[in-house]
Amino acid sequence: MSRSVDYYFSLQSPWAYIGHGPFRAVADRYGLTVVYKPVLLTGLFAETGGLPLAKRHPARQRYRLVELQRWRDKRGLDFKLWPKHWPFDARLADGMVLAIIEAGLDPEAYLQKAYPAVWERELDLADSAVLSALADEAGLPGAQLVARAASSEIAAAYEQNRHDAMTADVFGSPAYVLDGEVFWGQDRIELMDDALKSGRGPYRAPD
Repeated sequence: MSRSVDYYFSLQSPWAYIGHGPFRAVADRYGLTVVYKPVLLTGLFAETGGLPLAKRHPARQRYRLVELQRWRDKRGLDFKLWPKHWPFDARLADGMVLAIIEAGLDPEAYLQKAYPAVWERELDLADSAVLSALADEAGLPGAQLVARAASSEIAAAYEQNRHDAMTADVFGSPAYVLDGEVFWGQDRIELMDDALKSGRGPYRAPD
């Protein structure tokens, strides 16, 4: 029976974009079923003590830009540190993932278009026409999915993911939850790979 990993992320997150390819490579290598769980980051930050970027100390903001350059080189990517349309309201773009899943389709093709659309192509993922076009490029019914992504039902599912994240001790993007063990950040993918390779049980915080 295939093991599964809960994948918490937002298209707003550069770290989710940077880690997406390596994460999928690990998931594919071990035959993991990926449960895609897009989540609103501002809600997680507010409830877990994190700060949005603009409210962080300038030293932390500068260090983030250095880290982005390091990981851009490390992962062999070519992206903008400050894309033209970032930050943006990711609700609709993230909601597309939920709409795709609801339709019984695989969201991976959409994500492979949407991540670089933000960080490389500098497109506006708050624009429904852009999202529709990206889905079409991925071979998906764009207009239909955009309409559904804007529905109250998808908004409720998005909110449920936030509650699920809190219950799972997830507080940022990306986070990969394997057998209840949280691997936070794309720089923990190798540690998840090690856990899968060793076959060890999940680590837990001591009582």
